Amino acid sequence: MAKILIIEDESRVAELLKRGLEESKHSVKIADNVSTGLNLFEKEPVDIIVSDVMLPDGSGFDLCRKIREKNETIPILMLTALGTTDDKLEGFDSGADDYMVKPFDFRELDARINILLKHHTIPSAEQIEYADLKIDLRTKSVFRGEQPIALTPKEFNLLLFFAQNPDRVILRTEIAEKVWDTHFDTGTNFIDVYINYLRKKIDKNFSVKLIHTKPGMGFIFSNENPN
Repeated sequence: MAKILIIEDESRVAELLKRGLEESKHSVKIADNVSTGLNLFEKEPVDIIVSDVMLPDGSGFDLCRKIREKNETIPILMLTALGTTDDKLEGFDSGADDYMVKPFDFRELDARINILLKHHTIPSAEQIEYADLKIDLRTKSVFRGEQPIALTPKEFNLLLFFAQNPDRVILRTEIAEKVWDTHFDTGTNFIDVYINYLRKKIDKNFSVKLIHTKPGMGFIFSNENPN
């Protein structure tokens, strides 16, 4: 059983979510705006947050950023009617772990919540090193050589997945499932957008490139050119 905080201003949707999640044996608290949601989050520990984006006193994206200032690891799933690639990118940039577009099937929501809860574990290793790349899992800091590299939460998770799976072809579908906990939508290009973001930060100014594209297949994280 998980403690879930739902931040949703549509009372009908909130009650349907609460009823369904309680039937799945979860404990649910509801807030209908940003300030109440933050107040509940700070007062009582929860295991996962499910938040709407368009709230009466602010944006769910801003709420997500404020939560990330206090807790970098709690899973956050965004619910919204805004379904463009740009909207999803903003959601992930704000620190969200997953993003569902309304209307949605409750069974899929329940499954995604369970996946996020299952994956929310602290890695046993404290540091990952590959070539001249260093990833500190405690501080979530990244270095190439002696140069620090600032990453957004989603860029960090994407890099971590690459570093944990070096020297093999990784499909877009696998990245979507393991990094975003979602099925790959061929109608969007947000995975390629994020990989380009990551390349600019960890590869652009370095002679040895780590992220390589395998046309028609996927990507390889390697300090040798696999082509």
